Parts: sequence; structure tokens; C-alpha cells
Amino acid sequence: QLVESGGGLVQAGDSLRLSCADSGRTFSSYSMAWFRQAPGKDREFVADVMSSSGETYYADAVKGRFTISRDNAKNTVYLQMNSLKPEDTAVYYCAASFGDFISTIPGQYVYWGQGTQVTVSS
Repeated sequence: QLVESGGGLVQAGDSLRLSCADSGRTFSSYSMAWFRQAPGKDREFVADVMSSSGETYYADAVKGRFTISRDNAKNTVYLQMNSLKPEDTAVYYCAASFGDFISTIPGQYVYWGQGTQVTVSS
């Protein structure tokens, strides 16, 4: 089970940190990712952190502003979001899939959380 938290309403330029707590699996064996979905749009990749190497990958739209990290001792993945923009407004989902890989394709992730709303006002 993946449970996201940390969303909210902020102003442009503010920061937020999202958390995703995992239970029921060997967290360290799973690559973890964040996706987001704005109203009327497809779910899009935001960032990924691999299971063993901790290598990260970011969508161009968030590179330099967002940071994904994981704490295997706490079974938690984080998304630090800085310099937020109105176009970052979306429901943010964490996702997990077994193994050490990075993918921008939602269908390649097996487990999903329920999502947390992030709204950035201008």
C-alpha cells in the first residue's frame, strides 16, 4: 500500500515536500516514481529513483526545481518541490515497481497510491 501526503494550496514560488509511505513489500527492492495528472490531461512522469543505485531521473519540466529521494529505513519516498509554478498544479501520485529501472510510462509501474492534490496559485 502506498500512501501519499504533503499536498496543499501554495503560491507560485513556494515549496512543498510530498511523502509516500510504503507498506507490505520490501521497499528497498522497488524503484519508486512520482507522476502527476492535471484535469483533462494524461498522467505524466515527474521523477524516479532506482531501487539499489539510487540513481534519479527527472522530467524536463521539473528538472532543477524538484528533487526525489528515498529513505529505505522509513519505507518512504519524497518529492521536494521548489519554485512551484501554476502549471505544477495536479494530483501527484507515487508509484512502485520491482527492480532497478527508470521508466516514464505509467503502465510499467505496478503499485500506485491514491494521490495528493497540489494547487499552485499565481
